[in-house]
Amino acid sequence: MGKHTRVVGVFLFVTALGWPQSKSGGSGASPYSPLPVTEVRRPNPVKPTPESIAEGKKIYGYDCAGCHGATGDGKTEAGKQLKVGDFTDPDTLKDRTDGELFYVIKNGRGAMPLEGDRVKEEQIWDMVNYVRSLARKKPAAESKPSE
Repeated sequence: MGKHTRVVGVFLFVTALGWPQSKSGGSGASPYSPLPVTEVRRPNPVKPTPESIAEGKKIYGYDCAGCHGATGDGKTEAGKQLKVGDFTDPDTLKDRTDGELFYVIKNGRGAMPLEGDRVKEEQIWDMVNYVRSLARKKPAAESKPSE
């Protein structure tokens, strides 16, 4: 049952990151209530060091990979059914703040279960850092060498 709960949690995390939300606090178009502005603006106190990212990867592997995929591409059976975002695409999270990600991971969103108090706050920030690290850099536009 613990593994199933974690898989569902990961699925919900991905799903929650794809929710529509206006920057003005919501227009009623979203099935979700807007996130608290203070949380959206909350700065990440944990630097994305290799140690932080490694810790985030460990927890992500337990709680998120079942839906979001080991690489964050969302190409799992659950991820396909839930239409989770692709964290390897830099555009997926470019308009999301670290505070938003933290809030969603901690509190859940929609069908995504919450981490709540199962992990320490610093570990949630580590997960934010890890998820951010999954985005692949887009290749620079090919340019012709100048002569």
